Amino acid sequence: MSTSSLERELKRGSAEVLILALLDERPRHGYEIGRLIGERSDGAITFHVASLYPTLYRLEDKGLLEGRWVEKSGQRRRRYYRLTAEGRKVLASQRGTWRTFFLALDRVARIRHA
Repeated sequence: MSTSSLERELKRGSAEVLILALLDERPRHGYEIGRLIGERSDGAITFHVASLYPTLYRLEDKGLLEGRWVEKSGQRRRRYYRLTAEGRKVLASQRGTWRTFFLALDRVARIRHA
């Protein structure tokens, strides 16, 4: 598997936990979610709108997020997403899964995570 293929797979596999974690802090709109993922990862993880919004819609369909349109004076309307109670449960479970995975990765491949 090439590096770019590996990066795509890692990004695809981490999208849910990244989105849920940001929404656990407070409601956000899609553009802000994408921007924060890029900023907090120092540019290592970025999502194009074409992949971010379908993921948000899928999470909403699964009942993990709720979206609502908000119009602010002088701005175009935006869809803000918030985490549901079910979304919080899934986030807690995914965080545990990722912790276990990172520990195992370190034990096998000597790859430490921050």
